[in-house]
Amino acid sequence: MVAITLPDGSVRSFDGAVTGTDIAESISKSLAKKAIAMRVDGVLSDLFQRVEADAKIEIVTRDDGADALDLIRHDTAHLMAQAVQELFPGTQVTIGPNIEDGFFYDFARDEPFSTDDLAAIEKRMAEIVDQDRPTRREVWDRKKAIEHFKSIGEAYKAEIIADLPGGEDVKIYWHGDWHDLCRGPHLPSTKHIGKAFKLTKVAGAYWRGDHRNAVLQRIYGTAWANDKDLKAYLTRLEEAEKRDHRRLGKELDLFHFQAEAQGSVFWHQKGYLIWRALEAYMRRRIDEVGYREVKTPQLMDARQWEQSGHWGKYRENMFVVPDEIPSTDEGAPVLSGAAELMALKPMNCPAHVLIVKQGIKSYRDFPIRIYENGCCHRNEPHGALHGLMRVRQFTQDDGHIFCREDQIVDEVRAFCRLADRVYRDLGFEKYAIKLALRPENRFGSDADWDVAEAELRNAVIAAGLATEEYGWEELPGEGAFYAPKLEWHLTDAIGRTWQVGTIQSDRVLPTRLDASYVAEDGTRQRPIMLHRAIFGSYERFIGILIEHYAGKLPLWLAPQQAVVATITSEADAYALEVEATLKAAGIRAEADLRNEKINYKVREHSHAKVPVILVVGAREAQERKVSVRRLGSEKQEIVTLDEIVATLTDEATPPDLRRA
Repeated sequence: MVAITLPDGSVRSFDGAVTGTDIAESISKSLAKKAIAMRVDGVLSDLFQRVEADAKIEIVTRDDGADALDLIRHDTAHLMAQAVQELFPGTQVTIGPNIEDGFFYDFARDEPFSTDDLAAIEKRMAEIVDQDRPTRREVWDRKKAIEHFKSIGEAYKAEIIADLPGGEDVKIYWHGDWHDLCRGPHLPSTKHIGKAFKLTKVAGAYWRGDHRNAVLQRIYGTAWANDKDLKAYLTRLEEAEKRDHRRLGKELDLFHFQAEAQGSVFWHQKGYLIWRALEAYMRRRIDEVGYREVKTPQLMDARQWEQSGHWGKYRENMFVVPDEIPSTDEGAPVLSGAAELMALKPMNCPAHVLIVKQGIKSYRDFPIRIYENGCCHRNEPHGALHGLMRVRQFTQDDGHIFCREDQIVDEVRAFCRLADRVYRDLGFEKYAIKLALRPENRFGSDADWDVAEAELRNAVIAAGLATEEYGWEELPGEGAFYAPKLEWHLTDAIGRTWQVGTIQSDRVLPTRLDASYVAEDGTRQRPIMLHRAIFGSYERFIGILIEHYAGKLPLWLAPQQAVVATITSEADAYALEVEATLKAAGIRAEADLRNEKINYKVREHSHAKVPVILVVGAREAQERKVSVRRLGSEKQEIVTLDEIVATLTDEATPPDLRRA
């Protein structure tokens, strides 16, 4: 007998081994029709798998959220691979994982795929869904699997199998007559996939991500539980394309990139005005809560990075330069080993420890809050660079709080309040907080990690943020190698999430760099080091802001806040007076005196996302008024010069300086 315990606690007994389909049918015919998989003692499994011993079973349907969506996307990837190989014989399949909002598959094929090919592949995929090809799983001997895939011309697949860990089963999933190596699980048949899928693009990809290997063709796609969700996602993609910060950065003359400085930003005047406004805002915010702003060196000796542990973890991502020292009779420079190497800093934290180490510290000196707009460099691969979102040179709004054990919860809670103010000031009303827990490869003892994780958790609870409203979640294995961390995930105007701010509770670095203080009992103790950032980096956060606002930044952040546009040359003198008056009030304004029609000027400045256009003609000059046009509105308003100066001065005041 096999006893199956259901989620409601009831138990059903079967004479022998039983499949998930059998269990679903024993509950109800309607459930059996909707079933796509099952959880066996919490583990997601194929519905057709035989359960041979007592177990807790939960039937999974298409309505079961993330698990169901992952299954649908995984099967859709296989569906796409089937269609590709049927339409283009001789194409090899390699790997095809799920990714955020979809999936991809890498193919080895001599000819490139075209947009027309994607349409044909989608059509064939739909036909395979209609054919309702059944799924089954087999476990093969490793040698048999390698020989089989070699025999059918799948050299990449044979290589993957050869590299599997020795004790791992070689699972082969069949969908009708087509099969592939896969861990599973999968849907019972192709009809369960549905047709809410779309192939989105083709790109190149190196085999196993190594530039020394062959270039494969990667087809990306997305799949959803229903057509409504697919349509909403595609609409979101279209909106994201309109908001792309790289396109807007060029159109609005904010910044550019070029080959002479791969991964570094050339900030134009308008873009740097946004930066300066954010930097001034953040300085005021950190000043009011007691941070000491510092500036530390770009280059530090490699021995410092070895001692901190970053050399072993980050060496391949660091820009290393030789420190030449004369060490021969002829005076020729000689380099030998890490002691004669220096590196551009990839992060600021070791330098901040060195500042705290200057002079003897007492327990009374803590907390010490250090802040730096610190320029850092990381040697990101060329293929990973992505506009402002991923660069090689970046500036962090970096802070480190050095404190005693008894101060940690209060300091983290205070940081939560500060982050909340900043995000809301910048227009992000919705965000989630997640706790990233210890990774497998880490420094420090389990006891230290237990304490550090508990401190961060308790601080969020104390701040009242460990709730469903704030998307509270714990993420096993996703902490830094030296510390657990809280992460802030912002939701933007079109529903995308961005991981930005963090705070990490670190006992490792103060120990490795020998930071200490004199405790109340006279003993030497290690301070706790809280690594924290709110923007993450200025570059990436500005990119997020541009996309969040679709380039239409709030007045206080807009690089050009107002344009005074003339209807006729008779108003030129008055336009210049209006411009001067606005500038004297601190408004970033320019006069447009060109001999162009006013509609042309309005269209051009609207396209440039100027928030306010003030139109003046002979009548406005005579009456000392302006005609006000707001970006995105067809309405016009006639007001006096004094009124518009007062209005714009108020609206352009940064949120932290506005009167309550």
